[in-house]
Amino acid sequence: MQTESPYASTRGSITSKQLPAFDETIIHKYNRSGPRYTSYPTALEFSPIPDDLEIKILQNREARAPLSLYFHIPFCRHLCYYCACNKIITKKNSDSGDYLQYLIAEIKHKRRLLSAPEGSSKPLVKQLHLGGGTPTFLRDEEMVQLWEFLQTQFEFLPEDQGDYSIEIDPRELSGETLKTLRNLGFNRISLGVQDLDETVQIAVNRVHSAELIENVLNEARELGFHSINIDLIYGLPHQTPVTLAKTVQRIIEMSPDRLSVFNYAHLPERFKAQRQIKDEDLPSPAAKLTMLGNTINTLTEAGYQYIGIDHFAKPDDELSVAQRAGKLHRNFQGYTIMGDCDLLGFGVSSISQIANANTRYILQNDTDLQGYHANIDAAQTNLMTMPAVKYIKTSIKDRLREYVIMNLLCHDYIDFKDVNQKFGIDAITYFIDEIQQLGAMQEDRLIDMDAAGIRVLPKGRLLGRNVAMVFDEYLEKKHKNRFSKVI
Repeated sequence: MQTESPYASTRGSITSKQLPAFDETIIHKYNRSGPRYTSYPTALEFSPIPDDLEIKILQNREARAPLSLYFHIPFCRHLCYYCACNKIITKKNSDSGDYLQYLIAEIKHKRRLLSAPEGSSKPLVKQLHLGGGTPTFLRDEEMVQLWEFLQTQFEFLPEDQGDYSIEIDPRELSGETLKTLRNLGFNRISLGVQDLDETVQIAVNRVHSAELIENVLNEARELGFHSINIDLIYGLPHQTPVTLAKTVQRIIEMSPDRLSVFNYAHLPERFKAQRQIKDEDLPSPAAKLTMLGNTINTLTEAGYQYIGIDHFAKPDDELSVAQRAGKLHRNFQGYTIMGDCDLLGFGVSSISQIANANTRYILQNDTDLQGYHANIDAAQTNLMTMPAVKYIKTSIKDRLREYVIMNLLCHDYIDFKDVNQKFGIDAITYFIDEIQQLGAMQEDRLIDMDAAGIRVLPKGRLLGRNVAMVFDEYLEKKHKNRFSKVI
């Protein structure tokens, strides 16, 4: 993804052109359901995978392509009522030890199929992420065991060059956890905070003090973590514009490097935990919009750069620098600077993205823990058994549309000449229907469109997913109402 960035002439500083413009009337007009586009096609296009396909994909992977490793740790000690993640609530410490053995077995099983680049005995890893669930459900010694085993299987970039991150529940840290993680080589952490107001915390069953969060941030800085992210959610029960503004201001005082500010999508018919949240306790749509607008204004005034889709970062953060340089990417781990990596997932529900020649495959492990365990157990006796149960094989048409969608979401721009050169088409002719559909957005000044390309304007930055959806061939045909709203 090397489209010329519209920020190229302003690298190193934030200009008004980069700041999203909050227009309540426009948001009301365009606020509809849509994907977050961590992939294209989206995960709704998965099909059952043929028995030996994952083996062939791993064996034929380009050995020179570096890897990004993802590990899904599904366990949580407490149920957060808003959560829609794949998780298992348990207080049994033995669950993590048992699960770790399955992870190690899966790593061994996949590793035997991977070739190393010429001159090396191991595949190169540039990025690693532990997500969940609560990854710090693993005990410190278990984290050391996993990390040390990985060193025997892969070659890792030095920690000052690689990106090694983990999601943290501040309530689940031992006195040595952060020190252990830093000593292993983790250099980035993400803290789930969601809100600092006690009434809101009680309503969603996630109670912690601002002092706890601040202490974790301060310790992480002292230990030399390169980047710290904090997750917030707007639209939670009992939230008001006033209470959320207090939380945002307090978080700004803590000065995290990145912030993710998510919209709470209340879907109790799909997610059982959300049935603990009463409809009458939720803020009104108007209040939610006010919260969003206030948060955007407060964060940008505090100097944070709006990256896209709920994400903000300080101007000197790697994401901000990559966006201004036109080198930002997006995958199942969200926004990333490691766009040249194949993504290799491990654990229940984990997803891999692997390129073979001109084809990209997206694979997913079983989302049920017992099913995942059964697949790994079977692989111990039958080397032809693999953990993935679903897949997508992308076509050249998919990759063309993915390129357009991801550039719009990462860089707010698509250069028709660039698309023509990469895919051997005339973009204006090829996308004539989509260009016509974008006419209304151009009239509303969400985008600027001419013979050179499409540029998302400040008023359209918060609605970048809407612009991207125009290029999604699958959305209207099959999945119009399967996603949460954009705002």
